[in-house]
Amino acid sequence: MAKPLCSRPIQQAVTSLLVLTASITAADSIPQVAAQEMGGELAQSSKGSEIGVYSGRHYNTDKELYAQFTRETGIRVNLIEGKDDEMIERLRREGANSPADVLVTVDAARLVRAQGLNLFRPINSAALRRDVPANLRDPNGHWFALTRRARPVMVNPAQVNPNLIRTYGDLARSELRGKLCMRDRASVYSQSLTADVLQRAGKATTERWLKGMVANVKQPFFTSDTTMVRAVGQGECGAAVANTYYLARLLNSDNATDKANARRVKVVWVDPTHVNITGGGVTRSSRNPEGARKLLEFLSSPTAGEGYARANNEYPVKGWGNNPTLRSFGTFRSTPVTIQQLGQRNREAVQLMQQANWK
Repeated sequence: MAKPLCSRPIQQAVTSLLVLTASITAADSIPQVAAQEMGGELAQSSKGSEIGVYSGRHYNTDKELYAQFTRETGIRVNLIEGKDDEMIERLRREGANSPADVLVTVDAARLVRAQGLNLFRPINSAALRRDVPANLRDPNGHWFALTRRARPVMVNPAQVNPNLIRTYGDLARSELRGKLCMRDRASVYSQSLTADVLQRAGKATTERWLKGMVANVKQPFFTSDTTMVRAVGQGECGAAVANTYYLARLLNSDNATDKANARRVKVVWVDPTHVNITGGGVTRSSRNPEGARKLLEFLSSPTAGEGYARANNEYPVKGWGNNPTLRSFGTFRSTPVTIQQLGQRNREAVQLMQQANWK
């Protein structure tokens, strides 16, 4: 009987090599970002080559930036996305066992609340101090702004003369009676706007402003900036206060009706203008704080930060960026209130809103 061309040990070695080659090829085709929706599980980020991220943002362009970060650093990003408050609660509930190394969330009040729950650890980063202005970060390094969100007044000139409004205080003018639309009290955007006025003007002035403004609101209050901006364009509202990215989305929409309505809306930059942020910090439970710090530095840098802001038509932490839609709105002067102060005055602001019958 003829002998086989290869001995059994050689055949086994060849087979093992083929399996290994196939595994490497398959691994190369896996995306660098492992993204999961709320409710998914992350592997513990104990290795220096991985970090877990809990994020309240839901944009494909964010995932592209995370993949770029992986290519540049070799650190894999395991991502779970969900609603901001759910992410904070999940991190609190998991405690020291949480696989999250970074928490990204929206609004000053949420960042300060997460800090109060001891969910962040302070980090020392010269790059973050250089790239993120002092008013947009925690003084002790617990969290840092990654984008800015401006909230001007938006007007339908066919309904309201834009020249009537120069400050947020003008929203209480009698000429706006029944023409003003606002987000509801539950909105963190409304709460932070009120906290901004409270910090700058004091309690008595804020109470008078709230009373006059609420009297002007065309009921009911809106639960969404998108529907509110649509209502301004359609002439159902003469004026509203909204984040600029909602108008930018409608202007860039594939929906012809939305685009036409959005073109009827004029951005009025009150002086000064309230600004909020998307921000992030390294979690107290982080197994890889060094990798987490590197991600925050990457996302806040002038290059990657521009893309992170552009993903949602937001402003980078410095300058105006290169988003043509936002640049068409013009520029603004921000209020001198820090993000930390907005979060600290949130509880008092909500109480005043309740007293003024802001629904």
